[in-house]
Amino acid sequence: MSPGPTIVLRDISVKRGIRVILDAVDWRIDPGQHWVVLGPNGSGKSTLLRIAGLRLHPTAGTVEVLGETLGRTDIRLLRSRIGLASASLADQLRPQLVATDVVMTAKHGALEPWWHSYTDEDSGRARALLDQLGCGHLAEQAFGLASSGERQRILLARSLMTDPDLVLLDEPTAALDLGGREELVVVLDRLARDPAQPPTVLVTHHVEEIPPAFSHVLLLSDGRAVAAGPIGDTLTEESLAACFGLDIELDRTRGRWSARVR
Repeated sequence: MSPGPTIVLRDISVKRGIRVILDAVDWRIDPGQHWVVLGPNGSGKSTLLRIAGLRLHPTAGTVEVLGETLGRTDIRLLRSRIGLASASLADQLRPQLVATDVVMTAKHGALEPWWHSYTDEDSGRARALLDQLGCGHLAEQAFGLASSGERQRILLARSLMTDPDLVLLDEPTAALDLGGREELVVVLDRLARDPAQPPTVLVTHHVEEIPPAFSHVLLLSDGRAVAAGPIGDTLTEESLAACFGLDIELDRTRGRWSARVR
């Protein structure tokens, strides 16, 4: 793991024609931090995560990830140090793949097990990660037959397969019911409390989905950073109002946040 910052984004902008998706965003993540990226639909959250995951080049700005600068490094090697879980990835996986193969194929960033060779050790690690995330019983079950909540935990296990230095989670609670959401929040909270786990970034629309152990928050609105910093200082009624354009009442009970319009 790089001893310096995990991510440093400077003056990041993304434009598509006349449309500005991100506008001069600065963001720094240090080792030991776990970030939530929060904002309304269309605020640029997923685009920012794609840049952090080296899946997208910005129109302008400098991207440094794990001590390397985008444009001056082999991103294929650097991507192998980043765990990623997203809805788009889930859609690319063949439903008939069993959970162990879904997790194991992350070793080579593959979608099918026959593209590369795997060892018993690889299979054992995949099963151990499934056990760690409470879904070891799904090891031989087809991914497509798992519930939405189970699929998200399988994808989370996949994101940890390579023992990454950074984990990026793009709306993992999307489409989950209350039970599935709460189970995943508990799992993410437990991982964030483990000092051996790498820095994690969680993209979400809802403060209710923030695990209590997550330490920092970045608020995005219309492609701009409204606020960023330690969550206890930064996630306020004022910053949420600026982010969502609403008069919001914010509460925190036993480490969990909730928000409502006044």
